[in-house]
Amino acid sequence: MVFKETKLKGAFVIELERLDDERGFFARSYCKREFEKNGLNMNIVQCNVSYNKKRGTLRGMHYQVHPHEEAKLVSCIRGAIYDVIVDLRPNSPTYCQWFVVELNAENYKMLYVPKGFAHGFQILEDNSVVFYQMSEFYHPECARGMRWDDPLFRIEWPIKPLIISLQDRSYKPF
Repeated sequence: MVFKETKLKGAFVIELERLDDERGFFARSYCKREFEKNGLNMNIVQCNVSYNKKRGTLRGMHYQVHPHEEAKLVSCIRGAIYDVIVDLRPNSPTYCQWFVVELNAENYKMLYVPKGFAHGFQILEDNSVVFYQMSEFYHPECARGMRWDDPLFRIEWPIKPLIISLQDRSYKPF
């Protein structure tokens, strides 16, 4: 795996190192030793799948607060997504800054989202599937969200959002 730190300290785009042959390829998508070597302690306790029917669907921006903050490892295993994270760590030099990467079934990239970040994505292709590996169990009492169109962040979404859940539309600005 190739770990590339983003402009947001502690967040990484991870690219697979493929071993190609006539059958296709093989690659590791997680190795505890390699993650720890890059300063990432990803203790995976839960995995989630998000199926998204329509291009333009927007999910986010979600996070969990103390004591159940979570890190995520996100990949798109079918279709394509515009994956966005926002640094919500008050003592971080990149506090309130955002980063985006396209994850798709062709580039095999993953996004490591550290604890203390909000996360959301927009679907770029119909019938996209997102796979998350989580460092913390879901705790509804610690679940939070913020507006996808919060003027504080000015996130530039590639498509006018077409489908957004009632819950995501009801979040207040950060």
